[in-house]
Amino acid sequence: MQSTQQHSLQAPIGVFDAGIGSYGIVQVIRQHFPQQDILYLADRASFPYGSKTKPSLALAVNKAINALVNHGAQVVVLASNAPSVMVLDEISSQQSVPVFGVYPPVAQALQRSCSGQIAVLGVQSLVQSREILSYVNTQAAGAPVTLRNASSLVSLVEDGSFLWRKEETQNKVSEFMARLLEEKPHIDVCTLSSTHLPWLLEYFKRAAPSVQFLDPALELLPQLGPFTSQGCGVTKCLATASQASPLDDLSRMLHLLGVDLQPNLITID
Repeated sequence: MQSTQQHSLQAPIGVFDAGIGSYGIVQVIRQHFPQQDILYLADRASFPYGSKTKPSLALAVNKAINALVNHGAQVVVLASNAPSVMVLDEISSQQSVPVFGVYPPVAQALQRSCSGQIAVLGVQSLVQSREILSYVNTQAAGAPVTLRNASSLVSLVEDGSFLWRKEETQNKVSEFMARLLEEKPHIDVCTLSSTHLPWLLEYFKRAAPSVQFLDPALELLPQLGPFTSQGCGVTKCLATASQASPLDDLSRMLHLLGVDLQPNLITID
């Protein structure tokens, strides 16, 4: 993967979120469309999306999309489940480029389930929202779907703990799954519906070997296909920052993940 910041991007796909989790979406796009140029925005000044009110979330997402379009993005991916479900419908129609979200693959999970019982794991704002209930109702056709707050696990990814505190991470993931399966023992498929959670996939598999875990990013690829282009396979990183989420923290996390990207600091008005 090329990561030079000097290259002029050709019809780039913009990908953004407030945290490091969304880089997993960049990786999936890169694996399937290796020549696609990508503009990755880490909107750290707005971190975390998951704790915002719906109006504040809509404002932050709209500003981030506009920033990516101003930097040349021809297509934009909102790489976060919560705002995709909660605000994207009302925002995307206002944009000059196609905007795609990342959604819990509820229908796909039910197709794979032998028991007919599945769980959606996500941040608190997602699983407690009215919008996720409406979304699940349209996708599940009356099948039982458990919504579970996994915010405590998201923090293991955002601060990098999962990379070097592996025993602690495994214990927390195992405790989380044990509580879920004690309450709902017939659940056999879970959707990892925060873009942070797929980084913990191996921990989830060890915690619950009999459960399938689905990454929502894979459902995005068929939608993106018609909008991809043959560039040079370059990824450029933009970032906002705040006192609580400085640029150095993002650079450190990218380095720990083995990602050769230098974030370029921008401001979003």
